[in-house]
Amino acid sequence: MTHTKPCLTNDIPRRRVDDRARARCCEKIAAITSNIDLKSPQAMQTLVHQLQVHQIELEMQNEELRRTQWELETARLRYFDLYDLAPVGYCTLSEEGFIVEANLMAATLFNCSRGALVKQRISNFIFNADQDIYYLHRKQLLETGTPQSFELRILNNTNTPSWVNLTATIEKDTDGVGLLRVVIIDISASKLIDAERKRVDHILHDYTLDLERATAIAETATIAAEKATGIAEKANLAKSEFLSSMSHELRTPLSAILGFAQLIETGTPPPTEKQKRNLDQILRAGWYLLDLINEILDLALIESGKLSLSLEPVALTEVLRDCQTLIEPQAEKQSININFIEIDTPHVVHADRTRLKQILINLLSNAIKYNKYAGSVTVHCIVQPLERIRICVTDTGAGLAAEKIAQLFQPFNRLGQENNVVEGTGIGLVMTKRLIELMGGEIGLESTLGEGSTFWVEMHLTAQSPTERADTKTLSSKQEKSHAAIQTLLYVEDNPANLMLIEDIIARRPNTRLLTALDGVSGIALARATQPDVILMDINLPGISGIQALKILAADPSTAHIPVIALSANAMQTDIEKGLQAGFFRYLTKPIKINEFMTTLDIALEHPANN
Repeated sequence: MTHTKPCLTNDIPRRRVDDRARARCCEKIAAITSNIDLKSPQAMQTLVHQLQVHQIELEMQNEELRRTQWELETARLRYFDLYDLAPVGYCTLSEEGFIVEANLMAATLFNCSRGALVKQRISNFIFNADQDIYYLHRKQLLETGTPQSFELRILNNTNTPSWVNLTATIEKDTDGVGLLRVVIIDISASKLIDAERKRVDHILHDYTLDLERATAIAETATIAAEKATGIAEKANLAKSEFLSSMSHELRTPLSAILGFAQLIETGTPPPTEKQKRNLDQILRAGWYLLDLINEILDLALIESGKLSLSLEPVALTEVLRDCQTLIEPQAEKQSININFIEIDTPHVVHADRTRLKQILINLLSNAIKYNKYAGSVTVHCIVQPLERIRICVTDTGAGLAAEKIAQLFQPFNRLGQENNVVEGTGIGLVMTKRLIELMGGEIGLESTLGEGSTFWVEMHLTAQSPTERADTKTLSSKQEKSHAAIQTLLYVEDNPANLMLIEDIIARRPNTRLLTALDGVSGIALARATQPDVILMDINLPGISGIQALKILAADPSTAHIPVIALSANAMQTDIEKGLQAGFFRYLTKPIKINEFMTTLDIALEHPANN
C-alpha cells in the first residue's frame, strides 16, 4: 500500500549541529597549530601527522553520525507506517482546532479522504449538541496542559452520527507552537450494547411483573392459577429465547474482540505497560468494525514481510477439487452454475497449499457474489511460456470499466459497491495480490462491460513430484498414528473472524495442522476425506446445524471415532446441556479463554481414538 508519510525531518537543528561540529573542528585545528613552529620541517611533519589523525577521527564521527541519522529515519518511517495503519483514529490539530494531519482510520471514521480533512476545523464534524463538550475540554487542555478524555458524537460527510471517545494532549513543536494530538476511538458498539442492556432489563422487569401477577391470580382460584401458569410458561419461554438470542448476538463480536486481545496479551514479548493500557481500552470499547480491522492487520502482516509461507510442490488438480467442494454450497445458494474444466495433463505448481486455496476461494467467492442471478462461473487453466500456468476464473457478471480496473487493487476501494447489499471491505483482492506475489506469481483481470470478467493468476510450474498430502495418508496401525509428527484439527465455522482467531491460535502449535469448512455439509465431507484427529464445530451454521452435523458424523463408521468439540456463542446453560446430551466431547462457549481452549484440545488429541 502506498501512502504519503508526513515530513519528519527538520533541517534547522541538523544545520545547527553541523555548524557546531565545524566550529569544534576549527578550534581543534587552531589548538594543534598554535604551539607549532611552522618554519620547522620536523614541526610541520608533526602537524601533518596530527591533522591526518584528526581527519580519521572526523571520518569515523561522520560515519557514526550518518548511521545514527539512518537509524533515526528508519525508526521514524516505521512509526508512521504504524500511525497510518493504526486501528484507531489519529489527528494532529493546531491550537485553533484546524486538522493538520490524520491517519487512515480517522478518514474512515469521518468517511472522507485524508486530504479532505486537512485544514478543516474538527468542530465541523462534531454534532451540534456536543459542541460545548469539545470547546470546554479544549479550553482546559490549552490552559492547563492536562490531557483530556471525553465522549461525544461526530458526523461524517453524510451527516450520520456516531459515538466516539476523544483523548487529547498538547505538545510544542520545534518552534514552540502548540500542537494538539487527538486519539479517536469508535465506541458506537458499546453505546448500542448499553442501550440494548437497558432494553433487556426493562423487558425482564416486565416479565417479572407478569410472573408476580400470575402468581397472585393463581393463589385466588384454580382456574385463574392455570391461566396464570400458562402465561408464566409463555413468558419464561420468550425470556429464555430472547436471552439466548441476545447472548449469541453479543458473544459473536466479543468472541473475536476478546480472543485477539488475549493473543496480544499473552504474546512474546509481553506488552509494555502503555500497550497494556491501550489493550484494556480495546477490551472495554469493542471494535464496531472488527472484520475490517482484522483484515487490515492481516494485510499489515504481509506488508511487513512477517508472513511465512510453506512453499512446496502442489498438485493443482487436488487444490482445484478442494476449492470446488468448498465453494459449491455458496454457488447453489445463489443459483450459480460452477464449471471446473478438467486439466488434461497433471500439473504441479510451487506454492503454499493453504494460501493458494485461499486465493482461489476468494476469486471464486467474488465471481459468485458479483454475478447475475442464475449466472455461471468457469475455471480453466492455460499453460504459458517459461514454465508457467494461468488459472482463470470467468464470471457472467456486469463487468468493469477501464477506469475501475485501474483502481482494482487499492485497499478499501470497493469500486462503487459500498452501498451494495453484497458485503465486503475492499481489501480481499489486495490480500490476494500480495499472497500470489509472495509465491512468485501474478494476478490480472480481463473484463467487458455487460458480459463479465476473468480474473487470472499465473504461477510457476515445477518438475518435482507433489508433496503427499497429510490428510490422505493411511496409517496401517495405531502405533504409526501415535508417532505422527502432525495432528490435524478441522474447524467448521462460517464466521471469518472466528476462523482467523483459531488459525492464529493453532499457528502457535507447530505440530497441529488446521483445516476449515464454512458449513456443516462441507465439514462432513472434509471430515470423511481427511480423517482429522479432532473436529471443532460451531452450532449455528448455514444449512444444517452443528448438532445435526454431529449426528451424521456419529452415524458414519468412518468418522464416529473422532472427538467433536462444540465452540458456540449459544452459551445458555440449556444450550450447553443440550449440546453435551447430543454427544459433543466438550462444549466451549465464545468468547473463549485461550488456556482453557488449549487444554481441551490437548485432552481431545489424547483421546484413545488418536493413540
